[in-house]
Amino acid sequence: MYKREAIRHCRDCGAAVAYRLPDDGDTKQRAICTACNTVHYENPLNVVGTVPHWGDRILLCKRNIEPRKGKWTLPAGFMELGESASEGAARETTEEAGAQFIMEGLFTVMSVPRVGQVHLYYRARLTSDVFDPGHETMEARLFTEADIPWDELAFRTVKETLEHYFVDRRADHFGTHAFDIA
Repeated sequence: MYKREAIRHCRDCGAAVAYRLPDDGDTKQRAICTACNTVHYENPLNVVGTVPHWGDRILLCKRNIEPRKGKWTLPAGFMELGESASEGAARETTEEAGAQFIMEGLFTVMSVPRVGQVHLYYRARLTSDVFDPGHETMEARLFTEADIPWDELAFRTVKETLEHYFVDRRADHFGTHAFDIA
């Protein structure tokens, strides 16, 4: 089970917190402020991205940042406060690949409990094959299924999403795939 670094101080008043069961019947220990009794919840982070496609090719980005610098990935990153999942996925695709595209439907939803994350990927139809990658990307390039550097993919969620994409493309029907990654 994933554990982030423990909360030590209240985000509202700055006093110390103690981990205990809240008085409201909750069954999980929470960080509760010892001064103002604010309950602090720790929830998974959302990673949002796209599967950008151009004909029979997929756009991948070579990472210029850790973790997994130098490995290939779909454009994705952490969702920001104040944006929807699809807005975050579009933002990440623009920032990382400098791609022009039209957002399509939600494609994969993967819970990754061991790292405290939920990954959501949307299909995105590219409207140009010209890219202007940002500083987090060494290179943005289109790949056919046969040319994807499968052994050089940065994350299992990317591999799983790509595998589902190509199965659906061969079937000429795209669904939404939801599953857990242990």
